[in-house]
Amino acid sequence: MNAPILSRRRFLSASLVAGGGLLFDLNIPLAGAAEGAPQILTAFVRILPDNRVVIGAKNAEIGQGAKTMLPMLIAEELDVDWAQVTIEQTHADQKIFGGQTAGGSRTTPREWLPTRKAGAAARAMLVAAAAQLWGVAPATLKTGSGKVSDPASGKSISYAALAAAAAQQPAPDPATLKLKDPKDFRIIGQSIGGVDTPAIVAGKPLFGIDFKLPGMLYAVLETCPAFGGTFQSANLDAVKALPGVAHVLTIKGDGTPESLFDGVAILSSSWWSANQAREALKVEWDMSAVSGFSTEGYAAQAAERLKGKADGDIVRAGDVDAAFATAAKTVSAEYDYPFLAHGTLEPQNCTALFKDGAIEIWAPTQNPESGRGLVAKALNLPPDKIRINFTRIGGGFGRRLMNDYMVQAAAIAAQLPGVPVKLLYNRQQDMQRDFYRPAGWHGFRAALDKTGKLTAFHDHFVTFGKDSKPVRSAEMPATEIPAGLIDTVLLEQSFLSSNMPTGWLRAPGSNALAFVTQAFLDEVAQAAGKDLPTLMLELLGEPRELPRGPNAQPFVTGRARGVIEKVVAMSGWADRGKLPKGRGKGFAFYYSHMGYFAEVLEVALVDGMPKVATVWVAGDVGSQIINPMNALHQAQGSVIEGLGQALAGQKITQVAGAVEQANFDTHPLQRIPDTPQIIVEFVKTDYPPTGMGEPALPPVIPALVNALHAATGKRIRTLPIVPEMFA
Repeated sequence: MNAPILSRRRFLSASLVAGGGLLFDLNIPLAGAAEGAPQILTAFVRILPDNRVVIGAKNAEIGQGAKTMLPMLIAEELDVDWAQVTIEQTHADQKIFGGQTAGGSRTTPREWLPTRKAGAAARAMLVAAAAQLWGVAPATLKTGSGKVSDPASGKSISYAALAAAAAQQPAPDPATLKLKDPKDFRIIGQSIGGVDTPAIVAGKPLFGIDFKLPGMLYAVLETCPAFGGTFQSANLDAVKALPGVAHVLTIKGDGTPESLFDGVAILSSSWWSANQAREALKVEWDMSAVSGFSTEGYAAQAAERLKGKADGDIVRAGDVDAAFATAAKTVSAEYDYPFLAHGTLEPQNCTALFKDGAIEIWAPTQNPESGRGLVAKALNLPPDKIRINFTRIGGGFGRRLMNDYMVQAAAIAAQLPGVPVKLLYNRQQDMQRDFYRPAGWHGFRAALDKTGKLTAFHDHFVTFGKDSKPVRSAEMPATEIPAGLIDTVLLEQSFLSSNMPTGWLRAPGSNALAFVTQAFLDEVAQAAGKDLPTLMLELLGEPRELPRGPNAQPFVTGRARGVIEKVVAMSGWADRGKLPKGRGKGFAFYYSHMGYFAEVLEVALVDGMPKVATVWVAGDVGSQIINPMNALHQAQGSVIEGLGQALAGQKITQVAGAVEQANFDTHPLQRIPDTPQIIVEFVKTDYPPTGMGEPALPPVIPALVNALHAATGKRIRTLPIVPEMFA
């Protein structure tokens, strides 16, 4: 999107609504530094005649707290009490609301200033109206609790009473808006419960899986077990004759997992009868092109690739061969990790109604505009003929950045004009039709001089790719630590072929790379006669900013140092040698999604498996924690999810091109009894706030395996962790 040029009128307009209320339509340019060109944020603020305030929440809510946090920013600068505020979910339309993607921990850094300006602009127009009414200068007036007051005369007036006058005020110049000093915040920085929490606790229907329309039919969709197989034939007439079945439809795909594979849809007035009928469906699939892929085959190929020359360099700095040839000591190890599924508690679903050449969609999507584009292409519709409504999302973790279920529902509904259709996966389908975190294999080498200083680092990374490029979420950045911190680094990559769709899993890339790099650096630190925090602090050196590429925030070594020193102090790291035999502490640091996190974990073996007692988390996400309770929950949830990936037995395996796991019994989640004490503290620094959805997850897995080495002497170099590793 080109940089927006905003007139004052386009920046903000105000109008009266039925009953005497006031509507502010605020358009604010977003800085967008992390994503490229600026975007537009449009926020609706309505002041009702009884002085209540309705604020539109424009982003999808997946548990990250955006539906509460963004209105908090507006309410703070509008200067109303939180008790006055009602929050409404908007629909999805980037032409009206700007970017609405929920992913990558980008919401906070993208909207911290623009969203506050939305509230400040509305407040400025209300103050101007009061100043005109009383014949005083706007600068002499004060606001608070939804009122404007004049300290000199003692007069006050509610925002609602100013509605008619404020609607006539000229829009303020965005450059003149004065935002609150943080010392005056009354909402930002307070712990505020999620706006949907009471309804969730009461079991009210909020999620996509709950959504219903009159006359709706439920759809199940059968696709080939091996990704990319094509439809040949099926017993369609026999299935259509089963009790309760209303329709049996074939869906012709385009061969891409992001939109459509070939499939057979069964529709009924109840999901149960549709799913029961699916069990009677017998389909002949052509799997000749996609059945040759397996987990066993990948492992064998990766082992061979690690022995040979890489396909290409990610970064090559200095003379690596010379550095290893002259090293006083070298360290080498191989690490690997599996494919992972997202395991969202709410299976994928979408409701669609095709009528009069247009389609309306109700979807738990993290990325609505991508879905709009895919539906437009699949149905040959103009994008403006597609309306997308948000539902609450029962777990995203990146899975719902992909909109395959939206396209599938739309393709089914388009064959039944005027009939609402709800597509709902069962658990097996949800597990076996995912976009998986890709597996990876790493061959590491490190060189040390006679003082124990790290002088060279080499990683041969084997993962999946096509046309000499990594598949989605298999990328390694050229800035992966210790790159940029030492002079001699070689990061190189080789690719395997697969039919597995891959996608972004919470802290994409980082969730795997943190494990292997920080665990191997712990081995390096031991070989150098020091601990990992000491090695990391030596590598970081003096506080400075290191560039990370176009449109990316620089890496600030001082911020990394701050969280490392904080967690070392929090956890009593210096006294770890006093732990009883069989217990150990491990450390890891990682920079992910603009957040700096260091973590220490204490673990012991209980009945042959690790039992985590405590995790200490120190994080730096900038100068302000907008909603402390929610930030705490995000950090704790990240730790729990990371521990589940390592300890619960999570992995996705493949035979003959198809996924074997079918439910949580074979891809388990972390359970409540296995959840440790998690202590979180934030280091505030003079940088704009950043997000909390991802960055606390990556360090916990390397901290765990490093703690296990301290406790048992065994190095864990593959995931998931199983009892046989300690036999």
